[in-house]
Amino acid sequence: MREGGSGVVATSSTSLELSSNSNSSNGSATASIELLSSGPPQVILERLKDYGQEDTFALWDELTLDERHLLVKDIQTLDLSRLDRIIRCSLGVQGVPSPSIEPVPEPSVSTVEQRTLDQREKWWNMGLKAISQGKLAVLLLSGGQGTRLGSSDPKGCFNIGLPSGKSLFQLQAERILCVQKLALQSVNEGSAGFVPIHWYIMTSPFTDEATRKFFEIHKYFGLEADQITFFQQGTIPCVTKDGRFIMETPYRVAKAPDGNGGVYSALKTSKLLEDMAMRGVKYLDCYGVDNALVRVADPTFLGYFIDKGVVAAAKVVRKAYPQEKVGVFVQKGKGGPLSVVEYSELDQQTACAINQETGRLRFCWSNVCIFLFSIAIIQSF
Repeated sequence: MREGGSGVVATSSTSLELSSNSNSSNGSATASIELLSSGPPQVILERLKDYGQEDTFALWDELTLDERHLLVKDIQTLDLSRLDRIIRCSLGVQGVPSPSIEPVPEPSVSTVEQRTLDQREKWWNMGLKAISQGKLAVLLLSGGQGTRLGSSDPKGCFNIGLPSGKSLFQLQAERILCVQKLALQSVNEGSAGFVPIHWYIMTSPFTDEATRKFFEIHKYFGLEADQITFFQQGTIPCVTKDGRFIMETPYRVAKAPDGNGGVYSALKTSKLLEDMAMRGVKYLDCYGVDNALVRVADPTFLGYFIDKGVVAAAKVVRKAYPQEKVGVFVQKGKGGPLSVVEYSELDQQTACAINQETGRLRFCWSNVCIFLFSIAIIQSF
């Protein structure tokens, strides 16, 4: 996953916000309007110039006072220095040769066919025990809209054509309920001390309200309302190929959700890492919403994770054929870190290369966006 984040408020030393408080003095509001009736605020303009984004004020003279006020407020919400680093990094890698990639080392992967019955039972029981103790929380990445499915609704609301008519949200909620039931049954001493699985759902400014309403209408699909926490990922300005901000309107910078990688900073800014610690959560099951087959809170995966003593793990599916449009896990250089390379970044020869020892594709382990993290590793990001 690529790291991203939300912008933080950057304010200038000059107050430009018009107060809606009826007790504020008319003189203060008038002064603020006068500041905007001439040229752009100098402090903000100079900051924009520092990062080559002064064209954001290109249509200033054509804006009404209200529109100028909206534009200034919009710019004040942007962390310009951070955005500049992201843009420079993105532009800087264009045309630069990618580091060599190697297949994921075989010992790093545990396949289904390698598991003995004893191992599966051991991991299953370890996972259920941790779940019954409230050590696992579930994190759903659900910021996207179903535009490619012909819908502007959140993807999780989409009816995928099952005979039952169930939505993705309902399928996943029912799986959480099922795992909770199994975990409760595994507790020898009864229900005392059993902790329900907490479900953290990351939305975006474009899906948050609709997602919340969908859950309310469907009575949280049998879950308790207080075991679900909604929070929003950040947004990031859209930019041109040369790194300039794109304007949605003459007084608003165009923005888009900052991707699944924005979850790390969103968890921090929402204070949810502290919330997890307070609940006693040690492990986080993270997955994308557009997966009808996902095994939410999979006890076996969790038990495997705990048994191996790792801080991060991913479920993978063997690539079906060389041209399958899925990203694959690779190792960046000899002994380097594991990463994901998108199918569009693999040339034909690399995509078709065969591992002579296994008979499989050299790069065969596809990324299906199912991860397990220790809370400790996320806190270190």
